[in-house]
Order: sequence, then C-alpha cells, then structure tokens
Amino acid sequence: MRTIILLTLLLFSVYSQGQNQEIQKVIETFFEAFHVKDTVKLKTLCDDRMILQSIAENVKGTQLSNEKPQAFFKSIASIPAELNFQEKIMSYSIQVDGSMAHAWTPYEFYVNGKVSHKGVNAFTLFKKDSPQTSEWKIIHLIDTRRKLF
Repeated sequence: MRTIILLTLLLFSVYSQGQNQEIQKVIETFFEAFHVKDTVKLKTLCDDRMILQSIAENVKGTQLSNEKPQAFFKSIASIPAELNFQEKIMSYSIQVDGSMAHAWTPYEFYVNGKVSHKGVNAFTLFKKDSPQTSEWKIIHLIDTRRKLF
C-alpha cells in the first residue's frame, strides 16, 4: 500500500512539473518575442480578449491603467530600433488548477543597460483544448511598476 501511495505521489509530481514547464515556456517565449518586438509571435501566445493592466507606484501614490491588446502590440512595434530594453525575470511561481494557471514573476526592467524600474508580473493563462490542439494562452497580464529614485 505504501508503495502505491509513493508511486501516485511521484506520478502527480512529474505531471505537475511538466505543466509548470509548459507555462514557464509560454512566458519565456513571450519575453523573447517582446525583446525583439515580434508582435506576430506575441499575438500567437495571447488570447484575443487578453486583459492588460499596470499598477504604477510612485511618490504621488498608485494608479491603475488598462490597455487594449491591439494598443499594446502597436506600442511594441513602434519602439525605436536604437532603444535597447530588457525585462529580466528574477523567478517563477506557478500554480495550476486544471485549465487555468497563474504565474507570478518578479522582474527588473532595463533601458539601454540601466535599471529603469522593478515590479512583478502576474500572468493568468488558459489551456485551450480542442481536437486539433492543446495550448496555453495568456488571458490576463497585470504588473506593478516601481521607479527607482
């Protein structure tokens, strides 16, 4: 009996790790596309109805802003070629419940090699299953942004 319980726990752990790796890969691919301004690739990772929000934290207080997906993609495409930017993900904390996943990813944002701001991204993903495909899609992305003074 003890062996059956241990095997069950082991199989569950392996399955859970596989799902977490799938979700982390979607987020890593999102940032790879983001850094090279590949909006075509970004759109394949995101649901058409994705919700985008940011919480800015500064000396004036906090402010919540919303952005439409098309405006987000347009802003990415319009970043000047000479502007070098990188969002470094510091860690991943991923929880999964069936076809829904949440990833918490603290980050540092660099512009031309200097830290611009820090914060955390919170991704919500949906596993879209159909007879033809099974893939995780980003349905909500909210981040905090704290300027470094």
